[in-house]
Amino acid sequence: MIANPAVGTLTKEQVADLFLGKSQAFTPIDQNEGSAAYADFYKKAGGRDVAQVKATWSRIVFSGKRQAPRQVADSAAVKKAVAADPKAVGYVDKSVVDSSVKVLFSLD
Repeated sequence: MIANPAVGTLTKEQVADLFLGKSQAFTPIDQNEGSAAYADFYKKAGGRDVAQVKATWSRIVFSGKRQAPRQVADSAAVKKAVAADPKAVGYVDKSVVDSSVKVLFSLD
């Protein structure tokens, strides 16, 4: 789990709330829905499988409350988007982390 260096600390629960539409405190950046990282992240952070995540966001979007997190192609694209936005958070493979982002915690 990474954030822009300007972001303070976040707990696993706060991050799950961001990615599951319960909080708008920061801008979540998702990986592509079909990726293994997407499924793994939601299972570990939110305890939900891909179908449950899709159902949650369908309900939120249909209600007009907000849009689902923006999806990008891969870990490198998440890192780039997070580094460019002071309110962004995302999840990436450890191998792409550098000084342009801050590691909040690991879901290993």
